[in-house]
This record gives sequence, C-alpha cells and structure tokens, in this order.
Amino acid sequence: MSAFVLPEIPLAHGSTADAVVAATTVPHVSPAEALPDVLPAPRQRSALRGFIYRHPTLFAGGVLLGLILIIAVAAPLLWTTDPTALAPSKRTREPSAIYWFGTDMLGRDLYSRVLYGARVSLIVGFSVAALATAAGTLIGLVSGFVRWTDGIIMRTMDGLMSIPPILLAVSLTALYRGSVGIVITAITIAEFPRVSRLVRGVVLSLREQPYVESAVASGTRVPVIIWRHILPNALASITVQATYICASAMITEAILSFIGAGTPPNIPSWGNIMAEGRALWQVKPYIVMFPALFLSLTVLAVNLLGDGLRDALDPRMAKKV
Repeated sequence: MSAFVLPEIPLAHGSTADAVVAATTVPHVSPAEALPDVLPAPRQRSALRGFIYRHPTLFAGGVLLGLILIIAVAAPLLWTTDPTALAPSKRTREPSAIYWFGTDMLGRDLYSRVLYGARVSLIVGFSVAALATAAGTLIGLVSGFVRWTDGIIMRTMDGLMSIPPILLAVSLTALYRGSVGIVITAITIAEFPRVSRLVRGVVLSLREQPYVESAVASGTRVPVIIWRHILPNALASITVQATYICASAMITEAILSFIGAGTPPNIPSWGNIMAEGRALWQVKPYIVMFPALFLSLTVLAVNLLGDGLRDALDPRMAKKV
C-alpha cells in the first residue's frame, strides 16, 4: 500500500523552504514601558511616632505626669513666692495678673501654695507605691511559692486589710505629731497586703508551669527559682499595680489632710489647701477649685500611665498590631 503524500503548493515568491522560514520568523518587539506607580509609597514612621501610635494612653499619661513633676521640682523658678508668707491685708483676692490663682483667707499666694503642694502629693504617692510594692512583692513571693507559709501569711494580710487607712492615720497622728512620714506609714500599712495577695495569685499560676517544675526537679534552690523564673514573669502585673497604688495614695493623703489628720498646716498640700477654703466655697470657690484640679489631673495621669503599661506589657491586651 503506497503512502499518502501531500501535494506541494507552489509559492509565487521563492521556494517552499524560504516561505516556511519567513513564516516562522518573529519580528523584533521592543519591551513595554513600565507601568506608573498608582499606589503611594508606604510612609515610614519615626520611632517616636510609632510609639505614640501603638501606645497613645501610655504616652499621654507619661507626658502629663512628666509636666506635673517638672512643676513640682521647678516650683521656685516658676515665679512663685514663699507659700507660707502671710499678708492679711491681701486676703481673699480674686485671680488676677498679680495673683494668678488669687489668695487665701490669710493672704497667702494660692498659685505658690498649689505648685509647692504638688511636692507633697508626689512624694507620698511615689513613696507609698515603692514601699508597698516592695513589701507586698516579697511577702507574696514567699507565700505563693513556699506552701507551708501560705496560710499564716495570708491570714495576717487579711487582718491588716481590715484596718481602714484613714482610721490608722488618725490613730498614728494622735500618738505622734502629724507629718508626711506618718501619712506614708499609715497608707503603706493599708496598701501592701493588697499587693501581696496579687503577687501570690500570680505566683500560684506560675508555679505550675513546666519550666518551674523542671527547675524544681533539677534541684535548683528556691531563692534562685523565685529570682530567675517567678519574679521576671510577675513584674508586669506588679508594675501596673504600683501605678494604681500611687494614685490611691495621693487621694488618701488629700483626704487625710482635708480632715486634719495628714500633713501639718505649715506644709502646703492640696488637701489642706482645700480644707482651708471649704468655709468660703460659696463666695470664693477658686480656693478649692485650683488644688482640686491639680489633684484630679495628677491622678488621671497616673491612671493613664497604669493603663498604658498594662496594654504594653500584656500582649493579650493589645488592640493594634
């Protein structure tokens, strides 16, 4: 059987092979131009802007508290006078260009007294926060990790928590003369049991973690386990609690000074300034308004700082990625 062969089709120009080569030759094509960028280039935030974007509450609280700290430290440089200087002829002056916040019933410059009063509130707040946090952390670590001490320590802390700080301060003031140290002692005694209970709860949860059990099984001493494994993981909660204690201590100090059981009258504090102006509240409200405003801003700054630290130190609380 013979094979079937396609007939060759003659071309007008050249041979059949030349036509095939010509048909299969691809003409040179120039590359297409690059497309223009439609989307804008991503903006690179600076380190400060990125921090503000991620932690606005922490930034706001830190800036506000920093301003109040500067005011308290630099009070002598901020056009103030002697906060205890008496001028009976200038008493109860309204706020003006000469007396920015007015004067009280004894003629003392209220602006100077409010700025110097920031020192007392900040000293009491930071001191109580540091002392109560240190004592409460130590007791909580021992109570949470050393089991046989838990019952004894916690019952003692429950007894101390039942004592109101104001009543304790009044009792100490009756025994000794009122001073800033008495106020700090009274508030610290009332606050550190709360820190110890918080730390104890954190330690009880951390004690069951595998890395702690491995350290115990390997024969690591208890102080080393607490220092290397327990305390670093509890610092976030302790730090946040310290800020709340600081704000609470400032409010308690103002209450004690307001009722006459806190700092003595010769030391300007926001509490005793408000106490001296309460009799004239209806006719001279600015005497109470200015120290109350500064106290509110300071407590707000510390609380914002605490909330920001909680969001920054606890990844589960982060709202922005």
